[in-house]
Amino acid sequence: MKLKLAAFVAVLCISAQCAIAATHTNVLFIAIDDLTCCLGCYGNKQVKSPNLDHFAKTAVRFDHAYCQFPLCGPSRCSIMTGLRPDTTKLYGNSMSTPIRHYYPDIITLPLMFRTNGYFAGRVGKMYHYGVPGQIGTSGIDDPPSWVRVVNPKGLDKADENEVIMTVPNKNIGGTLCWMQMKRGGDEDQTDGKVASETIKMIEENKDKPFFIGCGFYRPHVPDIAIKKWFDLYPIEEVQLPDIHSNDLKNVPPVALTVFPPNFGLPEINLRQFKRAYYAATSFVDAQFGKVIEALHKNGLDDNTIVVVWSDHGWNLGEHGQWQKQLLFEESSRVVCMVRWPGAKGNGKDCFRPVELLDLYPTLADLCGLTPPSNLEGKSLRPLLQNPKANWNMPAYTQTHRNARKSGHDLMGHSVRTEKFRYTEWGNDGVDGKELYDEKKDPKEYHNLAKDPKFASTVTDMHALLQKIPPGKLLQ
Repeated sequence: MKLKLAAFVAVLCISAQCAIAATHTNVLFIAIDDLTCCLGCYGNKQVKSPNLDHFAKTAVRFDHAYCQFPLCGPSRCSIMTGLRPDTTKLYGNSMSTPIRHYYPDIITLPLMFRTNGYFAGRVGKMYHYGVPGQIGTSGIDDPPSWVRVVNPKGLDKADENEVIMTVPNKNIGGTLCWMQMKRGGDEDQTDGKVASETIKMIEENKDKPFFIGCGFYRPHVPDIAIKKWFDLYPIEEVQLPDIHSNDLKNVPPVALTVFPPNFGLPEINLRQFKRAYYAATSFVDAQFGKVIEALHKNGLDDNTIVVVWSDHGWNLGEHGQWQKQLLFEESSRVVCMVRWPGAKGNGKDCFRPVELLDLYPTLADLCGLTPPSNLEGKSLRPLLQNPKANWNMPAYTQTHRNARKSGHDLMGHSVRTEKFRYTEWGNDGVDGKELYDEKKDPKEYHNLAKDPKFASTVTDMHALLQKIPPGKLLQ
């Protein structure tokens, strides 16, 4: 398989070099790990994110973009293959199951560009990485996707033994933990190096067509930044979500991952972590700004599509949850902004539900390339030209629960329209159902799934779920 694929790529790349027109469109594909929609441009009045906020004014900001799986590995696999998790069969962060396990000859998003004569390079995290354990390595990368890769490692990796564990006896990459760096500046941290190496890669390839993936590692836990970013957020000003009397009243237990709510931690511990998450977000925002400025300085604004995305959201105390792997709005909804030079929609917000799955066909469409025929997303071109254009596609997100949480392994599937979110746990909702009116109840406090007044809505939303092959009980 490896020889077959390698030969295929080599032949296509050589033939494509002569076919690239003098005027080409580059792609800068920027991922921010575990970033929920807490930016200023998404309505958060406390978080300082000036560079991302400014970028939003030059791009189409998708207010209702959703990941297909709120966990790094399956989400990134879905984005890079253009296939849903129920197709890829990758439901976790297993380091022993690469993306080609089931589809050995798959044409990934960057490989499509590479086989069409583009330089395809990666800096940092594009496919799954174990963070922080695998920082400085390629993680579970896909070598055929890239001509060149860079795996930065900064002082934060060297000093991670000083991380403060808010919830003890947990994996450092999967719990509430943080650290204020005691040495070095931004440029000495891993994401500072991601920015500098991405800038270098842009400069080295500015005269040829390129697809460059820039993968930042924060604000994935442990949330780490130097003092100046923490200083932006006095601890007494960090706000925790309001507690609603009806919250969790009718929510199926399987829908939750944090027990008891807020881990039973004192409020001060929760504020400390949320402060660190915000500090890490502002730190990444500054590094993002450096990369965008480099694009401008090298005269590439007019022929480079810039896509900014997060692989999933993260609950910061909503419903008492401090995690991903949830099907609530905060963990399913993602940051997604696209700047296509000359697009009529640039500078506007789009409120249509879209999926990260749509990015692959969108980039193929905008760059005039022919993608694989099996992609399961849809090009966002109409919404980039007119964010209010008709759009009848809902957004689907799924996750799984193992026997420790539910008594048996099962899948949860959720569908989001402009007005409702509907979720079924287990086959046909045997383990629980959720329905939220997102117009009247955007915080999802009132589960309407058992309300007789919404029986027809449940029927309609169930029918939407059936349009996507439902997940079965995991064997």
